[in-house]
Amino acid sequence: MTDAMFLADLDDPRVGDQVAVTGDEGRHAAIVRRIRKGEVVLVSDGIGTAIRGPVLTSDVNGLVVEVAEVLTAEPRTVRYTVVQALAKGDRSELALEMLTELGVDEVVPWQSTRSVVKWPPDKVERALARWRSIVREATKQSRRFRVPRVSPPLTTAELALRVPEPALTLVLHEGATEWISQVTPPVEGEVMLIVGPEGGLTPEELELFAEAGGRQVLVADGVLRTSTAGTVALAQLQALERA
Repeated sequence: MTDAMFLADLDDPRVGDQVAVTGDEGRHAAIVRRIRKGEVVLVSDGIGTAIRGPVLTSDVNGLVVEVAEVLTAEPRTVRYTVVQALAKGDRSELALEMLTELGVDEVVPWQSTRSVVKWPPDKVERALARWRSIVREATKQSRRFRVPRVSPPLTTAELALRVPEPALTLVLHEGATEWISQVTPPVEGEVMLIVGPEGGLTPEELELFAEAGGRQVLVADGVLRTSTAGTVALAQLQALERA
């Protein structure tokens, strides 16, 4: 059985040290997950470092874990950002979970023209908190040592200004003539994927992104849901990177 993982602050941990998992995370581990003394768990700081070791104490205050092993995430030269158009229902949440499981570095909510869901100004912080909670939980589930960043939402105009910044920006679109498998990923730098909403991208958005340097690509021979398109694209790029 895979060791359970929790998130906590780590300060240059060494073998033999003791690490406390407190607050909501610690109470969840001890009371909800019922982690007991003697069980081996993982504790990560969410920015690339983790420890593995046995639980010394488990009570209402959380866990105390002895450091038996210090682990670090494998360094990567390519950083993946997915711009995810706001989607209805749980589709955005499903996208967040799967992207996190694959190791995305950053997710940017996008208020696209055809997004059914809108984030009014007074609801943005609450919505971002929800997205950040989802990626934290998905990070723990997938045993990754880095929690993806969830950035503030962008409008289409703001997104167009970001398109030229990465080493490569790909716009996922069913009308593209180039397959993502034909793309040569950069050896370093940022790769940005732009995923549209259920209603698709407007001609104006496509033109705006193209003028800014975005390349339209196909990721499948059918039309994928907004909840799965980014994941399929990211997986293919990662495979190309490792080839």
